[in-house]
Amino acid sequence: MSGALDLARSMGGSIDKDQVKSAVDQYLKYHDLHGGEQESRKSNYTDLVNKYYDLATGFYEYVWGDSIHFAGRYPGDTFREGIKRHQHFMALQLGLKKGMKVLDVGCGIGGPLIEIARFSSALITGLNYNDYQISRGKELIFSAGLSEQCCFLKGDFMNMPIADNTFDAAYAIEATCHAPDAVCVYSEVYRVLKPGQYFALDEWCLTDRFDPNNAKHLAIKAEIELGDGLPDIRTTHQCVQAMKDAGFEVIFTRDLAEDFPCPWYQMLVPNDFSWKRFRLTRLGRIVTRAIISTLEFFHIAPAGSMGVYNFMLTASEGLLKGGQEGIFSPAFFVLGRKPLKETEIVKGNL
Repeated sequence: MSGALDLARSMGGSIDKDQVKSAVDQYLKYHDLHGGEQESRKSNYTDLVNKYYDLATGFYEYVWGDSIHFAGRYPGDTFREGIKRHQHFMALQLGLKKGMKVLDVGCGIGGPLIEIARFSSALITGLNYNDYQISRGKELIFSAGLSEQCCFLKGDFMNMPIADNTFDAAYAIEATCHAPDAVCVYSEVYRVLKPGQYFALDEWCLTDRFDPNNAKHLAIKAEIELGDGLPDIRTTHQCVQAMKDAGFEVIFTRDLAEDFPCPWYQMLVPNDFSWKRFRLTRLGRIVTRAIISTLEFFHIAPAGSMGVYNFMLTASEGLLKGGQEGIFSPAFFVLGRKPLKETEIVKGNL
């Protein structure tokens, strides 16, 4: 019961408790399980994504911790060990060193930022448009003793409030999937990077197994979009082409989900009797719904809590089915480099 109470209290996150239901209703208007109004989601992406994270951040931190992303694992690894390994991998791919100025694009509440800063000693700026996540991230940075090394900047990654050629490196971990236009967001990263520097990207993508004429595949795609605040999901080929169209030299691409024996969606599979896993079982869902509904009825949990729980459940179901079908990956990795234009032209002429 205490676990369900904590879960219910997390519903709605930063939104005033009397506004949760209206926020849920507005969020759901952007989606439809049969495909949704994609253009509406794209044109209203800032409101879509803000409402999603206002409603869902507390839930994610309760379930996931401060690093809200997936990671590959080996047998015997804890979830946290996999998360840390992936964050270190990102830092190593970028060659991060002490004193480098690094941009975390769509930084969430700052879990990756904190770990990468500790690992590399780089100076990291987290870019985020959500006020609650920035506020929570500042608390975490302060608690970690990294206020002199890390900071947050409020801004839209489609139009960054950052001067050209500012950063020595940039990375995005499962964040730019919220962008309505991949070329635009990658172009903004390209603009703020110094020439010759690298951008490491984890993108949510549809794999080559996805069939746009398959009704089951389309239904899974729609569930992921609804459950995770996405305007659309691009394919791996679209992601790579968008990086090239933005100006990057693509150095390396790989679906990292294929590199580990433990599937990335393993934590979504109900295979033990802990409270957090029990919630995902059929019985657990019935029990959790009953508890949250009761708490909402007695005004212990805010009105609209069931709405938040339902679309978060849709997220886990869609991701699990997408992973099991092999049509979706949250870990398509791309390493891009902004060319040293003038220098490389001179070398070419020599």
